[in-house]
Amino acid sequence: MKKTFAFVSIFILSLFSLTGCGKTEGKSSSITVIYGVIALLSAIILIGFLVREKKKTNWFSLLFFLVFVVNLSYFWLSVSNTLGMALMANRIAYLGSTFLPMTMLFIILDATNTTYPKWLSPALSAFGAIVFLFTASQGIFSFYYKSVELDTSLGYSFLVKEYGPLHLLYSVYLIGYFAVMVGFIILAITKKKTDSPSHAVVLVCSVLANIGVWTLGKTWDIEFEFLSVSYLISELFLIGLHTLISENEKLKALIKEKESVPMPIAVTAPALEGTPASEVDSEKLDAFLKGIEELTNTEKLIFDAYIAHSSTKDIMASLNIKENTLKFHNKNIYGKLGVSSRKQLQEIHSIIASQNNDKTE
Repeated sequence: MKKTFAFVSIFILSLFSLTGCGKTEGKSSSITVIYGVIALLSAIILIGFLVREKKKTNWFSLLFFLVFVVNLSYFWLSVSNTLGMALMANRIAYLGSTFLPMTMLFIILDATNTTYPKWLSPALSAFGAIVFLFTASQGIFSFYYKSVELDTSLGYSFLVKEYGPLHLLYSVYLIGYFAVMVGFIILAITKKKTDSPSHAVVLVCSVLANIGVWTLGKTWDIEFEFLSVSYLISELFLIGLHTLISENEKLKALIKEKESVPMPIAVTAPALEGTPASEVDSEKLDAFLKGIEELTNTEKLIFDAYIAHSSTKDIMASLNIKENTLKFHNKNIYGKLGVSSRKQLQEIHSIIASQNNDKTE
């Protein structure tokens, strides 16, 4: 994953250097090549995701498909030789771009464990369809584009547009989605609804990348659709998020498998690192229980794995992390629970479990 991000970072910097070299015919004609390469990368990511993932996730699949459609349309527009062909390519690009923010929003809602009503998806789809109808009116009505012409003088094709009174609608639409995404991410972070801090970081970077590149495209005077780069960046961040979520699901499956194996039940609670169970005061037990509530989702998964007596090797394999990373999580877990070792954690949990059993008998 790190190699993939490094490669794409270099690639994106190369795109910016190519697009920032001035509007000479030879240099600007390379924009067609850039669109083609971006479309090809989008296709590779889409095919790779569909082939690799046995369990298909609808929102991720739709996101990667729409990104491919948008980038292919930008390439199609850049090689168009008639106004009608260019307008059709531009409409298809708008079709993908209109529904892409919706797919990102639902990916964020699922990643932050946010519940939402069933009607939200069709309602947002209908709203997106209305916005698309306005954007698709280009060349037919004058309220989105007052006028539009095809320019091929720079070695590639692009549309020269005079904006109409409702052109601002699409910008407001995107800004609204960005604001809602950021709002849900902030809410999830404050309420600790994400599986781990790394999930929140990936989500924030994904949205901020879109906002930053979109703003750059609005302020930089060049006929290049920067959203094509933005969508590619978002794909990579969300692939990373999908990988993290999959790793957490593997750990949950491991814990469930361990818990299905009957564990011997001690008649009396074990000694706490040489301290009789009777001497473990209630304040320590209360602090332990309170600490459990403060654990992040990833820390809770590791805690459950320890209670299920999963091995360190199994936990690291399930989370795809190294020993130092697990030690970092252990430090946070032990600090919140008021213990100094995994053994002490298991012993105090056993004492609490024993007391709960006594109450139910």
